[in-house]
Amino acid sequence: MPKYFFIVAFLICSASAWSQTAQEKLEQRKEQIQKEIRAQEALLRSQDKKQKSLLTEIIQQREKIRLRESLIKTTEKQAKILKDEMYTNQLQINQLNRELKELKQDYAAMIIKSYKSRSEQSRAMFLLSSESFLQAYKRAQYMKQYASFRKSQGEEIEVKANKLLVLNTKLDGQKIEKQKLLKEQEQERIVLQQEKVEQEKLSSAIQKDKKKIAKEIKGKQQESKEIDRKIDKLIKEAIAEANRKAAAARKAANPNTTAAETRATESSTKIVLTPEAKIISDNFKANKGRLPWPTPTGTITQRFGDQPHPDLSYLSVHSNGIEITTSTGTQARAVFDGEVYSILYVSPVQKAVMIQHGDFFTMYHNLSDVSVVKGQKVTRKQSLGTIRTSTETGRTILKFMITQNVSYTNPQSWLTPN
Repeated sequence: MPKYFFIVAFLICSASAWSQTAQEKLEQRKEQIQKEIRAQEALLRSQDKKQKSLLTEIIQQREKIRLRESLIKTTEKQAKILKDEMYTNQLQINQLNRELKELKQDYAAMIIKSYKSRSEQSRAMFLLSSESFLQAYKRAQYMKQYASFRKSQGEEIEVKANKLLVLNTKLDGQKIEKQKLLKEQEQERIVLQQEKVEQEKLSSAIQKDKKKIAKEIKGKQQESKEIDRKIDKLIKEAIAEANRKAAAARKAANPNTTAAETRATESSTKIVLTPEAKIISDNFKANKGRLPWPTPTGTITQRFGDQPHPDLSYLSVHSNGIEITTSTGTQARAVFDGEVYSILYVSPVQKAVMIQHGDFFTMYHNLSDVSVVKGQKVTRKQSLGTIRTSTETGRTILKFMITQNVSYTNPQSWLTPN
């Protein structure tokens, strides 16, 4: 039985430590979300309504709603953990109450028995009535142990009573905290509902100006296509460079290589892999579905291929990769070991990093600064640079692409499920 109680106590302590750590992490996450919401609100207030496009306003409002929903979910997780911890504490309190009750009953019975035999005469008679010296010694020892036990019983009652007081105080504090969390949830839901109403008004306003909005989106799509063309050009250059090196290596290894064979290697639209490059490529391919995300945290807000516009569902957009929305200041990171093939300067404030993995390429676009250089070997999860936060929308979005030679593939199918 003592072993059982030890195991239960150990599990309770472990659960308590885990819940405390989880609560701390959730509180940090909540503070970060609240900070991002305040930044979005400041952005909405600071921009001139006349200068700000309706689409930008919708994007900002949508981002606020996403953050608000994330905040509510975080608070719900906190409330659930707190509820579980309160339940565990209540079990401890119930157990302590039972133990304390038994201790007090035993102690009371012992006190009554001691009271009845309280006189020095009765103690002396108890010793003197012994039939032998050994029996007298044992009786003296028994009386000494009885007094010691009586003292330890009193001390144990005091310890358990104090522990019970601490647990009750903690439980009272948790009840207050739970009420606070529930109140926060209710307030956030009210604000969320108001924001959704505002979003509905903006969506209705769009119906009156569809052509203007469509033109704005078309312009952004043209910018995206221009970036895709630059990336395609870089990939083709990488293929040509790799194949020139492969042809030269083949010629050096086998002087009888014909000019036609050399031209065939150099003109191939796919990288002719060396044995070393093939190992890298095969390793990359073997990790499909297990690659880490290119951001530590984030949500996919634009999927691969032809998809409805993330903010205007009646419009379709094409994407050669995925867009991951994350928090301000987040670092992009390499999803696999490789070599930086190129740093692409899209604009004065936008940069992209292209990493080669055999005949595979990964692209990390929309970086405000870059922490790697061309030709540098990088490792899995190594930081590549800071993802840019738009001064127009306040969103922090990484555009991530994967190709095998010039063929684009859906990056989401390569990443570990989030």
